[in-house]
Amino acid sequence: MTQLENVLHAIDTINKEDINFTVVDGISHPKELLYSQYMTACLEKYWPNSSEHLQIAVRAQHVKRWQLKRTDFPEGKQGYLSWRKALGIYHGATAKAVMLAHGYSVEDAEATALIIRKQNLKSNSDSQTLEDVACLVFLQYYFEEFAAKHKEEKIIRILQLTWRKMSTQGQEIALTLTLPTHLSRLVEKALA
Repeated sequence: MTQLENVLHAIDTINKEDINFTVVDGISHPKELLYSQYMTACLEKYWPNSSEHLQIAVRAQHVKRWQLKRTDFPEGKQGYLSWRKALGIYHGATAKAVMLAHGYSVEDAEATALIIRKQNLKSNSDSQTLEDVACLVFLQYYFEEFAAKHKEEKIIRILQLTWRKMSTQGQEIALTLTLPTHLSRLVEKALA
């Protein structure tokens, strides 16, 4: 296996330990392992010539996510934002450690961690692509479950926030996704 394949395999091995599961077509999958596979498939489909840094960042965006629970942070928006920032730092540090253990340089590992932390989002094209991939994966695989749990007003607000985080290319790809009719209507309302 190549150095990149070894790192991706190591990230998958970590994510196989997830204590949370997602059932798809009657089969139970470790939640973050499945998420990372969705992320990689999306990147390969729409950005097939991505750097190794970005390929690793996409696969590691939620690595060991179950270790930092939302309930460990205060309620409300500030608590949520603190949790999200802590996750970015944690996932970045975990990916960096895996890369270093598999022979990548400190510079390469830190470049990947920076992408995962989504630093310089609008000026770092790899960070922006990671954000686009995450938004597309949400729309394609997690939007329906999210929409079933929330009121239309909140759904539309989240869609609008998601849309603003995406690049023009990401938005164009999002418009080509085939969504169930009720979800497509919500997207139309959000973008109206």
